[in-house]
Amino acid sequence: MNYGAVVIGAHTGEFLQDKLAPYINKKNILIEPVFYNLEQLKKNFTNFKDTQFLDCAISNADEIRNFYYIKQDSISKLGKHWASGIGSFSKDHILSHKTKRFQVSDDDIETKKVEFLSFKTFQKKFDIKAIEFLHIDAEGAEFDIMHNIDYKNIDIAKIFFEKKHFDATFSAGEKLSTVKKILMEHRYILTDIDEENILAEKQ
Repeated sequence: MNYGAVVIGAHTGEFLQDKLAPYINKKNILIEPVFYNLEQLKKNFTNFKDTQFLDCAISNADEIRNFYYIKQDSISKLGKHWASGIGSFSKDHILSHKTKRFQVSDDDIETKKVEFLSFKTFQKKFDIKAIEFLHIDAEGAEFDIMHNIDYKNIDIAKIFFEKKHFDATFSAGEKLSTVKKILMEHRYILTDIDEENILAEKQ
């Protein structure tokens, strides 16, 4: 089955409107495990009629794991709109964002059990043969996701992914280099969109 857009870590979709506009009449999958983000995401994409919204996460294994995110009541208190978008399988990832202006603590973090799927299982479950646009913003899980893709058995035209947490929180190094090498071996041209994101386009 061919898909227009697949988004792993869709948040509320507020910053995806323009990127996903070309796929409005295509089959899409938007993944977001934080419940209040998922609710807003569905509202923001009501005009996407053939789109599935999934409350799960993608990683490198099939398992039920703890997932950590900022409590809804804490977002306004913390004073940063992006706080709702740093949900992660690692609590330390969230706490590592603490600064003088962002005083996050354990009391601000909620924990829930989430179904994690490997990309290979996800691909099989939804019979994915091709994706026009894969968008990944998974707060540190990007390597586990992208290293688990069998690029020979799926046709992905474009991959837009966040790089800044690739090796660890606010760290991109050897793991990022590994995935870049794999992408180039599979005929992708890589472009740094900005300091945080890369676009890979298949030639």
